[in-house]
Amino acid sequence: MKALAVIPTYNERDNLPDLVRAVLADPSFAVMVVDDGSPDGTGELADGLAREFPGRVDVVHRTGPRGLGRSYVEGLQRALATSDADLICQMDADWSHDPKYLPAMAEACAAHDIVIGSRYLNGVSVVNWPLRRVILSAFANRYIRAVTGLAIHDCTSGFRCWNREALAMVPLDRVVSDGYSFLTETIYEAHVRGARIGEVPIIFVERRMGLSKLSGGVLLESALTPWRLRLRYLFKRP
Repeated sequence: MKALAVIPTYNERDNLPDLVRAVLADPSFAVMVVDDGSPDGTGELADGLAREFPGRVDVVHRTGPRGLGRSYVEGLQRALATSDADLICQMDADWSHDPKYLPAMAEACAAHDIVIGSRYLNGVSVVNWPLRRVILSAFANRYIRAVTGLAIHDCTSGFRCWNREALAMVPLDRVVSDGYSFLTETIYEAHVRGARIGEVPIIFVERRMGLSKLSGGVLLESALTPWRLRLRYLFKRP
């Protein structure tokens, strides 16, 4: 099966080259880099990788308002429109999502519509996070499960592999979340449409280089999003 990894970037020039080469080590994978106007030249570096790997690396240069959710929406929509990949994966550019897990996630898609690279399937599998971050993440997942009814361990993981048909069911054009709440919104939209969601255990390692994009605004949006999603479908079907 053909697979495409969609990788949003913002100031990731130190991480991107080795990451792309690691993904492409599996001949069934291609890469789409979605650069959010990085001032450090990540977009230009991605263009160089596209020239180095013709037909296997595509680059999207975004304009307009920045944000993780916006980048993923544009990248996933572009993947559905322009790629013939059977599987469309999403992953961070900072090595917290190790490409070595991609084959197992792709294999698990034979029995599931979406497979999540899960940090919490076997206890807590996180490296280099302070205790407060672990507690915050664990609480966020319990909170999301309680509000939405999702029966998965890691609702907020951004490491995912979608069967093409399952991703096409999600109304990406009406996703309004940005930041990490985008991850909750898309998995919930798939859930209410009957998608089979599976999980594969990973070890999540905090980013090698650069700065985290987590902020107070992102946390507030993440707290409100589960309630907005439940209210969206309280009196109507998807």
